[in-house]
Amino acid sequence: MADSLKGRTALVTGGSRGIGAAVCRALAEAGATVAINCRERIGQAEQLADEISKRDRRAMAVAADVSQREAVAAMIEQVTAELGAVDILVNNAGIAITRGVEDLTEDDFDRTILTNLKSAFLCTQAVLPAMRARKWGRIVNISSGAARGAGSIGPHYNASKAGMEGLTRGYAARLVKDGITVNAVAPSLIETDMMSGQPQLISRIPLGRFGTADEVAKAVMLLVDNAYMTGQTIALSGGMAFN
Repeated sequence: MADSLKGRTALVTGGSRGIGAAVCRALAEAGATVAINCRERIGQAEQLADEISKRDRRAMAVAADVSQREAVAAMIEQVTAELGAVDILVNNAGIAITRGVEDLTEDDFDRTILTNLKSAFLCTQAVLPAMRARKWGRIVNISSGAARGAGSIGPHYNASKAGMEGLTRGYAARLVKDGITVNAVAPSLIETDMMSGQPQLISRIPLGRFGTADEVAKAVMLLVDNAYMTGQTIALSGGMAFN
């Protein structure tokens, strides 16, 4: 996909590390200008932006709590002013608070829904006017195998990711005639900070290893490159589950 996205601006939420960072690198490699969002890790986001810039691609770091409407509006305004209107949105920001049913609190539930689900809604609503005006857009939501399976984090996390896939289908159905595709990628056990210190989980994966952030990024790029695919979820589980 070298230079296939030249002239396009991409925004990746939660883009400073892990899956988000891998997606940022892949988008930049394909020629897109990339806005790397983070909430607190601005140093990591700026370091990634510098890395991308050294490869003769444009990138910027932008700190914002994407679960807050005012912060999202300010972020989109800043990105548009510096890089241009957002053509590609990857809703990757999320948290994983591991809880059992007995110790799951209302605050845990609310924080998870705000960060994992409401943020995708707010960011999507914010970029849609410009996408619809240009009759082109790509939105990819990072879901999880927990949207359809038991998962190991907790029912609050399951609910947030299942909601994200419902959001994906709802937007896809309503935006298809505007030239905007909306899809999701649902990784299961991926080798990121979230999985550190849990090698015992590998025994659950038929392929015998964790997935990589780069493999998730490749699935995202497949969706960005495909104008005919919308409302779909690509699962990456190493053989743990099948659609």
